[in-house]
Amino acid sequence: MIVQAIFFYLFACICVGSAFMVIASRNPVHSVLFLILAFVNAAGLFVLMGAEFLAMILIVVYVGAVAVLFLFVVMMLDVDFAELRQGFFQYLPFGMVIGGIFLAELVLVVGAWTLGSNLPLESPIPAHITNTEVIGLVLYTRYVYFFELSGIVLLVAMIGAIVLTLQHRVRVRRQKISSQVSRSRATAIEVRTVRPGQGLEGNA
Repeated sequence: MIVQAIFFYLFACICVGSAFMVIASRNPVHSVLFLILAFVNAAGLFVLMGAEFLAMILIVVYVGAVAVLFLFVVMMLDVDFAELRQGFFQYLPFGMVIGGIFLAELVLVVGAWTLGSNLPLESPIPAHITNTEVIGLVLYTRYVYFFELSGIVLLVAMIGAIVLTLQHRVRVRRQKISSQVSRSRATAIEVRTVRPGQGLEGNA
């Protein structure tokens, strides 16, 4: 128990500190790196809680895809963040209102969780079933329609992003599979007789 408590406080302190540095760092690349550190420590907390599947998803999806994507986008686009911060005080009241709403929701959620923490579980997890197997059983039985609906939403979002970013260039030679397959020797090869001392332009 002492070792678990030490690792819990270690992961929690590093996670909170790196999360604060995400919004406090002036360099956007450093912010993304601190975000990756926060994800890794949050995955460590999930492992201590026995939710190894969530820890694996956090590392594979968020660290391996989302955070690295953010890093490459920030490094390639070279966004001028000093120019973006010029209108910070203009939207500060609106941001404070939104932040107050989120804080009130968080207080309500934490209060409801504290009041209902002593209630028994509807279906306790058997000891011989792992956390990953339980999530799979619940996800593909009780919530299978919601799972498929979320997949359709992600598919539509991916198609929309491709359509919005796809640009057809006029002077670009594209591959035509049908014309390549239907080629014959008569259309692919042209035999010419070249006379001595003359080039191809001089021969008909």
